[in-house]
Amino acid sequence: MTFFSALDEQPPVSVRYNPAKMTPGSNHPWEAAWEGSVPWSEKACYLNHRPAFTFDPCLHAGCYYVQEASSMFVEQALKQALRGLTPSADPYLMLDLCAAPGGKSTLALSLLPENSLLVANEVVGSRARILQENLTKWGSPNVMITRNEAVDVGRLGPVFDVMLVDAPCSGEGLFRKDESAVGEWSPEAVRQCALRQASILEDSLPALKPGGYLIYSTCTYNTEEDEAIVKRLVDVEGLEPVPLTVDEAWKVTGSLLMGADQLPVYRFLPHKTKGEGFFCCLLRKPLTEGENNQSPMGVQRETGKNTRQSKRSRQTVKSPFVITKAIKERLMQPEAYHWSVTEQGLIRAVPVNLLSVVTYLEASLNVLQVGITVGEIKGDQALPHPVLALSTGLNRAAFPVCELSLKQAVDFLRREALVLPEDCPRGWVLLTYQDQTLGWAKNLGSRANNGWPVEWRIRSANPFA
Repeated sequence: MTFFSALDEQPPVSVRYNPAKMTPGSNHPWEAAWEGSVPWSEKACYLNHRPAFTFDPCLHAGCYYVQEASSMFVEQALKQALRGLTPSADPYLMLDLCAAPGGKSTLALSLLPENSLLVANEVVGSRARILQENLTKWGSPNVMITRNEAVDVGRLGPVFDVMLVDAPCSGEGLFRKDESAVGEWSPEAVRQCALRQASILEDSLPALKPGGYLIYSTCTYNTEEDEAIVKRLVDVEGLEPVPLTVDEAWKVTGSLLMGADQLPVYRFLPHKTKGEGFFCCLLRKPLTEGENNQSPMGVQRETGKNTRQSKRSRQTVKSPFVITKAIKERLMQPEAYHWSVTEQGLIRAVPVNLLSVVTYLEASLNVLQVGITVGEIKGDQALPHPVLALSTGLNRAAFPVCELSLKQAVDFLRREALVLPEDCPRGWVLLTYQDQTLGWAKNLGSRANNGWPVEWRIRSANPFA
């Protein structure tokens, strides 16, 4: 098969499961379509057709993520970076700078050590909301979702152990998947993308620690946005390229440049590898004389205090509302979290070991969500929050549980009216499908109020109507 004939083929379908919520062999609908593992991603597989993912409640429960296979190669770069980091008692801090819709962020959350924090950032508002939805469904409490420009991140100083910049690009690798990418392409678009990529990297790189790692990736083929950007990172920014171990059977292509300009970079071409077009490389920020990899958070990490003042109001406020023992018992190991109330009247739980890091970052970044949103204060009540239902920290024993059929679960996800079984207790009920938690309903007896967020509802025609 040639490169151009491959562009006329249907793109392969691949999924990656969430190890915190499911394991292979869990009888999910797509497993019948299994067509082999994705060799460079430990928890991913190809499917022989594209199921109706929209109507699988397990997708909405965060049990798996539908992700293009080539882009999962970031797993190899991140594993190499984690092996190369200096061991530390402090939490590892990773940034996904251009994170929406969230595939690489969910991948990172499955690979990072348990005491780490991922900052998933997206500057475009509509895309940030999609990112927030997808990361909420993945369920990890160790993530902060932000909406900031690259220059805002750079002003933090060297705080991140790993940075992932999956840069906005001309999208040549998506031509067979997205016809609009073909119409938007032009040589000028390529030039403008390369300038934007260089600017994003220049603005954000001050936030990478000496000794830290940068993963740079695009979904395009041309060397102007790929090798030329990497060469600039090496020649101008002083980063060191890091080779990755790649199995020849994967048929990954190296640099398209020759001679002295050849660098250890990795390109996926659709006529050679089973996936879309993708480019990736790993670079290290060297330690220079007189430098160390100490974060500017310094004392804040030890004391949990931060004297820096935010341009915005602090996320948390003093509140007369008492967070009772019963509320805290909505989480497993409630003592492992710092509890607070936000300006918006949300009860928030942040892992104690991450509190000082979170405090430092909140002083400078526009934070959309961090930790677990346990409840929303309404009068003297703390209504259970959708984030809680999907969190891996949820204590299911704190609520009555009602298992739904497939039809009932899809009705719930469409925010349609629900009638729960007669033996279901009144009040707030945790709804599950195949034992996976989905969300909340307030059972009133004759009917139940649907607690699935309006903005997440399935809008497609109901196949069970």
